[in-house]
Amino acid sequence: MHTTTPVPEPNPTSFAPSGSRQPAAVDIGVAIVTYNSAEHIPDLVRTLRDALGEFTHRIVVADNDSSDDSVEQLKAAGIEVVEMGANLGYSAGINAGLRRLTDTRAVLILNPDMKLGPGSVSELMAALDDPRVGIVAPQSRSYDGSLGLNQRRDPSLLRAFGTSLLGGRHAQRFAALSEFVADEQSYLHPRNIDWGVGAMLLLSRDCIDAVGEWDESFFLYSEETDYCQRARRMGFVVRYQPSAVAFHEGGGGVHNPRLRSMMVVNKVRLYRRRHSAVRSFLFWTAELLNECTRGLGGNRAARTAAAALLFPTRRPPEISCSTSLLPR
Repeated sequence: MHTTTPVPEPNPTSFAPSGSRQPAAVDIGVAIVTYNSAEHIPDLVRTLRDALGEFTHRIVVADNDSSDDSVEQLKAAGIEVVEMGANLGYSAGINAGLRRLTDTRAVLILNPDMKLGPGSVSELMAALDDPRVGIVAPQSRSYDGSLGLNQRRDPSLLRAFGTSLLGGRHAQRFAALSEFVADEQSYLHPRNIDWGVGAMLLLSRDCIDAVGEWDESFFLYSEETDYCQRARRMGFVVRYQPSAVAFHEGGGGVHNPRLRSMMVVNKVRLYRRRHSAVRSFLFWTAELLNECTRGLGGNRAARTAAAALLFPTRRPPEISCSTSLLPR
């Protein structure tokens, strides 16, 4: 029987004010994080405002020091912008938005490359009628209409080795061997899931106040896994709501050497924070095997990620974990 490392509360800040909370003044807040996102802003703003419908709302965008005209476009559209002054990561942007949105019944977290379907916000909000639900994920589709696999399972040793030995597509056929929920039948009806991809998630006010801030140490990738796990530890349910449809470009990280390195190292880091050193070393081994296998097959980004796992000093500096083999 292995011992587990207690899950740290990385930032204990609660968004709940002292004393009893007053009724929310606004139905829904929207927290968007941008970084050189100008090409996506027109479609995002148009579809978001249509999807919000009759809900009272407040939109806040945290801009991570874009060098394009993202900020100018947003301000011209009358949207409140928090200029971060540097690229501080996705979680930092979310937290900046949440700090401005303390008077809302719920907060919708959005990537800038999302396009919201008609009625999607109403369907997400309806899921919060169940008081157990703290986080809601929509049905996600690519811009071409193909189903996006945004339902995920918790990381495990078996899933890590299953993916590394069989390859992602083959492992996805078996629930025990993949984090991805790939069975299309699972996307037809509402269901509880371990975690949902963070490009679009609705958070209830109770969940936000109880769980607190997003962990900024991840910078990018695994932050939503961490947040959903922390929410579930506090008794909340993560609900998949297929009647809420959104469209997401996404997917670029697996082909970008720097982003893939960040993705893989953060997966190991998240696992290490919840498990013993021995189990974490095995998880690291499985991830290294996966990246080496893909790298030998010609995937340059995977080769870079393998090097980042092996050599801490070659990890992206934004995630600040260059001192030990097993990142914390």
